[in-house]
Amino acid sequence: MSETTNARPEAGPAPEEIRWFGTTWVDHDRGYGWRRVAVSVGSLLAAAAGAFVLRIGFQGLGDAKIGTFVTAIAFCGFAVCSVLAFQRTWKGFSARRPAGQANDQSLYAIGFIGALLAYFVRSLSEAPGETLCRSEYEDAKARHASRAKSGKRKSKSKPKR
Repeated sequence: MSETTNARPEAGPAPEEIRWFGTTWVDHDRGYGWRRVAVSVGSLLAAAAGAFVLRIGFQGLGDAKIGTFVTAIAFCGFAVCSVLAFQRTWKGFSARRPAGQANDQSLYAIGFIGALLAYFVRSLSEAPGETLCRSEYEDAKARHASRAKSGKRKSKSKPKR
């Protein structure tokens, strides 16, 4: 049986996988460009579909004749949540969230269009989260190399008697 293609020739840190991209972001190989195009188009289409669904929902509020005040509050709530979801998603591409920070699932559920648009905009230039993963991977490789280098120096020295 032949060797697997995933075998790494040297031991060391493994790159983190990014959703939709796997580890193609490391060398920009195996269809990385096409994946970026697909993610861009997919997130934009999903945001457009979500906006269409919201439009139908707001049309339902108008047909129910509940008043402009309630409709305005609902619209402002979706707008604010979308802006916050965009901002937090965008920050998440460049920094890890601290452990113990509040869970924002409800914010993302309401402001999903903002999160999808952040994903779209970031995927125009790189895989979303690539910069963060690349810096962490480079740091891990440097730490591993320094440990390996210091380990080789220790093994070459002869013990004193």
